[in-house]
Amino acid sequence: MTSGARIAHFAAKLTFETDASDVHADQENGVQFALVDSRGAAAWAQGRAVGAIHLPTGLIAEKALDQIPQDMPVVTYCWGPGCNGATRAALEFAKLGYEVKEMIGGFEYWAREGYPVENDHGRVTRAKDPLTAPIDSVSCDC
Repeated sequence: MTSGARIAHFAAKLTFETDASDVHADQENGVQFALVDSRGAAAWAQGRAVGAIHLPTGLIAEKALDQIPQDMPVVTYCWGPGCNGATRAALEFAKLGYEVKEMIGGFEYWAREGYPVENDHGRVTRAKDPLTAPIDSVSCDC
């Protein structure tokens, strides 16, 4: 494999993927995008990223255009790195013509990194997991 092929591969990943840290930074900086939780109703009720829209993957083709302007960038997430639900959701948005990225790590890493979480009863306070995020720093500097 050539160096050019490696560069193209990793550049493409960054075009189509993002992570919890970057998504949260974009929220804090007022970047306009729709953060879409593609999980089912029980998962949504249990907990979700603050600011997310609930749109399960099976409903995207039917409801996305009514809920999210087509010129609005979309970031999808599902449970975590062991689940490809966010990938399937991103594919559905791409089929509809949306600019879309998948949030790698999903809700699991959003919560473990200490970003705002809520459930059907309100805000949930979670400590940062030192295995996923620096405790005394704003970012991991990666």
